[in-house]
Amino acid sequence: MADPRMIEILKILKKTYPDTKCSLIHEGPWQLLVATILSAQCTDERVNQVTPGLFKKYKSPLEMARAPIFEIEKIIQSTGFYKNKARGLKESSQTIVELYDGKVPADLEKLTHLRGVGRKTANVVLGNAFGIPSMVVDTHVGRLARRMGFTRNLDPVNVEQDLMAVVPRKDWTIYSHLMIDHGRAICTARKAYCERCPVARLCPKVGVAPVN
Repeated sequence: MADPRMIEILKILKKTYPDTKCSLIHEGPWQLLVATILSAQCTDERVNQVTPGLFKKYKSPLEMARAPIFEIEKIIQSTGFYKNKARGLKESSQTIVELYDGKVPADLEKLTHLRGVGRKTANVVLGNAFGIPSMVVDTHVGRLARRMGFTRNLDPVNVEQDLMAVVPRKDWTIYSHLMIDHGRAICTARKAYCERCPVARLCPKVGVAPVN
């Protein structure tokens, strides 16, 4: 059952961030899958600088699956952890070609069995490429959920379950985007700027040292 306080927070933040959306530039499920794999321990801005060249060279999972690993590494090197990421991109593309006829599966379990794809990445793809309500828990979402008193958990899977219980299902995907925008703009990791927060009156942590 949706939490009334959560409903009000969502209403306010939707007005505060009317253009909220996935910040990874992509066309279709496969490009978003690739971009999200690259975004691990890397800024979305950097990923968006790398992916145009990557997708120009490899236009499909089949082309990525056939690519020499060192070529992929060279293109994505600036995203960090590039050897593991290149292996993940190549092997996940091979699996998509071999098992799913070259199409990214719209299924959480199947996605998380791809190399380099965890639950967070799978939920990003499901929610933003397939329109399936999905709760993405990144560092911003987890931090704000704890500060706002919607969870005490640190484990992302447990946080995800806690949030799905209080956020309306139709808002699962946009909730994550709103929290990311709010976490970058106001409720930052370094400091919560409660004096200019539009939902401060609904937050139990106002006036209290915020928990990460």
